[in-house]
Amino acid sequence: MKKTARKPLVILIGLGILFIAGCGEKEPPSVRQSRAIAAENIELEKELDRSNARFENLKRQYDMEIDKQRRLLEKCKAERDQWKAKSQQNVRDQVDDVLDSVMADNARLRTENARLKTQIAELQK
Repeated sequence: MKKTARKPLVILIGLGILFIAGCGEKEPPSVRQSRAIAAENIELEKELDRSNARFENLKRQYDMEIDKQRRLLEKCKAERDQWKAKSQQNVRDQVDDVLDSVMADNARLRTENARLKTQIAELQK
C-alpha cells in the first residue's frame, strides 16, 4: 500500500517542480540576441522603405497612365464629335443637292406643263 501512495506523491512533487520552474521570470536577452534582433529590425525597416518606394513609384506610374488615358479619351470624344458634325454636314449637303435638283426639275416641269397647256388650248380652238 505504501508503494501505491508513493507513486502519486512523486508525480505531484515532479509536477510542482515543473510548474515552479516554468513560472519563473524570463532572463533578459543576451547581447548576442539583442544584436541579432536589432540587425533583423534594421533589415526589416530597409525592406519596408524599399516596399514604400516601390509603392510610390507604382502609384506615380498609375497616375500618369490614368492621365494619359483621360487625355486619350478626351481626344477620342473630340474626334467623334468632329466626325459626327462632318457626317451631319455631308447629309445636309446631299439633301440640299437632291433638293436643288428636284426643285430645278420641278421648275422645268412646270414651265413645260404650262407650255403644253397652251398648246392644248391652241389645238382645241
